[in-house]
Amino acid sequence: MVTLDDIMAAQEKLKGVVHTMPLDFSQTFSDLSHHNQVYLKLENLQKTGSFKVRGSYNKLTSLSKEELAKGVIAASAGNHAQGVAYSSSMLGIPCTIVMPKGAPLSKISATRQYGAEVVLEGNVFDDALAHALQLKEEMGATFVHAFDDEAIIAGQGTVGLEILEQLPDVEAILCPVGGGGLIAGVAMAVKETNPNIHVYGVQTLACPSMKQSLLENKPVMVDSTPTMADGIAVKKPGEHPFEIVKKYVDDIFCVDEMEIARTMLLLLERNKLLVEGSGAVSLASLLYQKVNFKEKKVAAVISGGNVDVSFISRIIERGMVESGRYANFSMILKDKPGELQRVLSAITELDANILSVDLQHAGEDIYPGYAQLELSLETKNQDHIQTVCNVLKNKGYAVKDNF
Repeated sequence: MVTLDDIMAAQEKLKGVVHTMPLDFSQTFSDLSHHNQVYLKLENLQKTGSFKVRGSYNKLTSLSKEELAKGVIAASAGNHAQGVAYSSSMLGIPCTIVMPKGAPLSKISATRQYGAEVVLEGNVFDDALAHALQLKEEMGATFVHAFDDEAIIAGQGTVGLEILEQLPDVEAILCPVGGGGLIAGVAMAVKETNPNIHVYGVQTLACPSMKQSLLENKPVMVDSTPTMADGIAVKKPGEHPFEIVKKYVDDIFCVDEMEIARTMLLLLERNKLLVEGSGAVSLASLLYQKVNFKEKKVAAVISGGNVDVSFISRIIERGMVESGRYANFSMILKDKPGELQRVLSAITELDANILSVDLQHAGEDIYPGYAQLELSLETKNQDHIQTVCNVLKNKGYAVKDNF
């Protein structure tokens, strides 16, 4: 099993290679989390955009000269790919990354720019993994696992050591959980230094593999559903991380897609931080009261910020919808002068901002003498949306909320 000495040795290796990321106090999120003092460990600003470079560099520097000469290979659709590619370029060794064909172009491009040879294979991660293992045998390269490896865990554990150095009186640490490499390293580092500090993991309800594994006392495979926290959507945790998590982690909490979306938007809007879904779950668990403590010094690990540019607008839209700041209505109106103006006036009197108006006079459900109105509104919150609906209904309009 990984030891505290392993993590401390990894920290020495990583000096000058990775950034010591800020532990940033946030008054905004402290207030929103019901009087906890909230600090954000900003690994989204780390080299390659996530904490993954810590574990990958520590792993590669643990290999022999003969192993390094043969190169390394990994399978990943995102952050692990970039971490391994960057570490390989730092050490000047051959690197092959197998990615599924549907991986975002930005991540494929970034991985290549770090000097890796990228092989696109299969439609899902499991296909890419199988091909990577096949190539490993053919090439004689060393396979670098994303989380189920002691050197990887030790490297990720340096996040925990930094938090202890930056906030010695921290009382609780919240950490995203996928395969378990990050939280295993953080929990080991923290609990072996000060067992009184609580360490909690956070998963998405779409793929709660570590939580279910703890319930069954063994790593188990779970079904998953699509999630914006794709970086932690790991269906089965690693054997090594599981044993450490079972020993050191106090509890695992889960957040849903609405909570993740709203937290991502808040981070962008309030703290000007672009954070991926998997990186936002730790803070989401605080904001939505999954944890049962108050007035504590809490560090939330913001694990990554690699968001595809084309996805940013959808994040913002989804977050605005979930927080009640964007709404889409449709209704049938009488097609006569002044009717549209009456509807629009009623809405503007309620301080809702009209973003778009579409009036259709022909359609399957539109009878002669009537028109269908589609409206997009910027609103204040869910209560505001309901108020708009109620006022329009009281005026005799059959309103359909398309969200």
